[in-house]
Amino acid sequence: MALKKLVFVLPILAVSTFSNSAFAETWTVDPAQSTLGFEVNQAGNTLAGTFATWTANIDFDPNAPEAAKISAEINPASATTGNPQFDGTLPGQEWFDVDGFPAAEFKADSVSLVEGNSYRASGTVTIKGVAHPVELDFTLQIDGDTAKAEGKAILNRLDYKLGAGVGTDTVGDIVTVTLDLTATR
Repeated sequence: MALKKLVFVLPILAVSTFSNSAFAETWTVDPAQSTLGFEVNQAGNTLAGTFATWTANIDFDPNAPEAAKISAEINPASATTGNPQFDGTLPGQEWFDVDGFPAAEFKADSVSLVEGNSYRASGTVTIKGVAHPVELDFTLQIDGDTAKAEGKAILNRLDYKLGAGVGTDTVGDIVTVTLDLTATR
């Protein structure tokens, strides 16, 4: 009788052991220690800015990146560059059109290990109702229950109808989105 119970219990233990290792860990972003930014060429100089308001949902286990679920919602009205002239135009229809589109989104479709502590999240960015694929390359350092991620993604502003009437000699078409994130589990 004991052998029959053992034969029945062993597969259940094996499944629960392997299943638990595949569960992603939930991370909570610390907004005070995190920055979501962007850089674009403006008239031959780099114009850098940040988004003051954004949230992220992160379920990620570095041992099983393929099980990750990562998404973010960005408030484009919170974009600032420190240049009053440019900041005044960002919320308008030609740029973010924050009245018509109060949120931009990133959603990862897959995450893979590149090497060491480098990862790639392939997903979709939606701005002004326009969605395009994007790759977010990031590094991840975990110390106890704290994670630090730094990453970059490259977008073409014209794909999202951002400043469509502004020539690329004035504002470059390539935008680098930067991420410096601190989170706890």
